[in-house]
Amino acid sequence: QVQLVESGGGSVQAGGSLRLSCAVFTLGSSSLCMAWFRQAPGKEREGVAAIYSGGARTFYVDSVKGRFTISMDNAKNTLYLQMNSLKIEDTALYYCAADFRTIVCAAGIFEKRNWYNYWGQGTQVTVSS
Repeated sequence: QVQLVESGGGSVQAGGSLRLSCAVFTLGSSSLCMAWFRQAPGKEREGVAAIYSGGARTFYVDSVKGRFTISMDNAKNTLYLQMNSLKIEDTALYYCAADFRTIVCAAGIFEKRNWYNYWGQGTQVTVSS
């Protein structure tokens, strides 16, 4: 079982930065595919970025490449999402997600919500002009 607790959301002006955190609680030391998703009002939940906790490879959707950075601090069991150059369209409820299957951390798969078995409660990010 995995429990995920997000924090760090808030309101920021366009062009600003925020860092989201996700505390990961799990029994044992198995590696996880960790990801950030977001859901704007009236829209589907979409994958943003993913990272395999057992390695350094990262994955991003095109809309955030060059602006967002996903990272994992295994010593602190914490996942991060550094968001720079924020745009109004980045406004959404951001979720942390995880799965034990390493296959989930792959191009074409990481951004699909149905692959993840564990979810946090979400943290709101609001970007204004």
